[in-house]
Amino acid sequence: MDNPSPTPPPGKPPAMNPMKGKTGIRRVVNAFFYSMAGLRAAWHHENAFRQEVALAAVLLPVAFLVPMPGVERALLAASVLMVLVVELLNSAVESAIDRISPEHHPLSGRAKDVGSAAVLVALLTTTVVWACVLPERIRALL
Repeated sequence: MDNPSPTPPPGKPPAMNPMKGKTGIRRVVNAFFYSMAGLRAAWHHENAFRQEVALAAVLLPVAFLVPMPGVERALLAASVLMVLVVELLNSAVESAIDRISPEHHPLSGRAKDVGSAAVLVALLTTTVVWACVLPERIRALL
């Protein structure tokens, strides 16, 4: 009887996913276009992502227009971008869970809640960083 997914002999790596076969510049180009598709999907399907992009569109110019040392500028910008990264990961988790089953399951609910909590922590981190850095820089301007 044939086994549909045979175990490879010792010392031989398992068969690769055919989607993972690209290497070099082709892999980089493909990865770029997959990433752009992911950003486009998040923009079209995730209200929270659009709201956080709008927030970033306001905060990032402030981070680069107010005179301050580079490290402080980097902290401000990185904290804002971190919110977008965490939101994208949260959206990916939610999509994967919704793909598995639309039925409510306690573990699915927990995974979605934990993803949401990660976004909240990222937003709080941004708030703390901006509250620590920006008032000092504004006082220096006045």
